[in-house]
Amino acid sequence: QVQLVESGGGLVQPGGSLRLSCAASAPGFTFSRFAMSWYRQAPGKARELVATITRTGSTDYADSIEGRFTVSRDNAKNTVYLQMNSLKSEDTAIYYCYAESSFGVWQYWGQGTQVTVSS
Repeated sequence: QVQLVESGGGLVQPGGSLRLSCAASAPGFTFSRFAMSWYRQAPGKARELVATITRTGSTDYADSIEGRFTVSRDNAKNTVYLQMNSLKSEDTAIYYCYAESSFGVWQYWGQGTQVTVSS
């Protein structure tokens, strides 16, 4: 059973920064074969895609991020990161890690980590 465990969430003031981590673990799990994404879900809203990093390291971001976030991965550590800068109150949400194999054959979600941006 693949486990994705997020960490790094918390309370931060507007304009501040946070770095989220998502560590994957499972016997025989080949992290490098999975595209990794970060989603978020704010209260009363649908879950939305924030950022994706492919197996080859290409990245893509939601328009709402406006260059403030950076997604990266360390295949040696089976970990994906989301560096979030210039945080705004509208970034408040539960952030989820998501792993997807080629052609979507295998899909895994983390349990989420809360990010709250408030003064």
